[in-house]
Amino acid sequence: MARFSKLELGGDSPDNSKPDPTSRSEQKGSLEQAIEQRRCGHYENALRLYSRALEEDKSLVTGWLGQVQMLIMLDESVEAELWSRKALELFPANGDLLAGRAQAYRRIGDKGQALLLSDGAMKAAGQSAYRWMVRGELMIVIGQDTHLHCFDKAMQIDTDWLVPLEIARIYQELGNPSRALGRICRAVELAPDQYYAWFVRGEVERDLGLEKAAIKSWQHCLELCHHHADAERELSRLEVGGWSLTRIWRRWFGNR
Repeated sequence: MARFSKLELGGDSPDNSKPDPTSRSEQKGSLEQAIEQRRCGHYENALRLYSRALEEDKSLVTGWLGQVQMLIMLDESVEAELWSRKALELFPANGDLLAGRAQAYRRIGDKGQALLLSDGAMKAAGQSAYRWMVRGELMIVIGQDTHLHCFDKAMQIDTDWLVPLEIARIYQELGNPSRALGRICRAVELAPDQYYAWFVRGEVERDLGLEKAAIKSWQHCLELCHHHADAERELSRLEVGGWSLTRIWRRWFGNR
């Protein structure tokens, strides 16, 4: 808990392994920067920026929700539940925050509480892709085939490529890469210029034993984002005649 005890007041020290989001244009608000970092898969950076956005304006429901979602992405579900509870004190019965708390409880292992909260989220005013995504995750856990409908509904509500990518992440977390593949391929179709989508596609292909396809996906990721540390690390594990694929890549393409 110590790591996140003052999260809404600024969080911990910067993660130097990721690009510093504060180096971006100062004209961009913290919330906008947080969303950019999330779309790049830089969840630690996004978490700090959502927190900073709340320092600036604690009435931003999007900031509270984003903070909860990033904690879940970072496998910090206990903290996510805490902050979703704090947020619901400010915004009672908010459907997305209820969904965030439901997802946190699911990741903690309390399916019963998660289902109760998800029921509340689905009954709350309005609708969102996120509520349906969390519902789909819960349906998988309790063995209901309706998860397909839930995820399809989420993608109908919000056509952003990040939706199928984060659905793929749910399948990954649940150990089902075969289901994840279709969703991440859809994300790549929607946004072929987004390197993070190609990186996740490579992860899914690797988990399915599709090594050649994974190599191509990670190489494409590097074409879009040179020196992408995670893609380089994955390729470096694969040796070809004593040369790592990362070394080959740098030799032939690194100076372009």
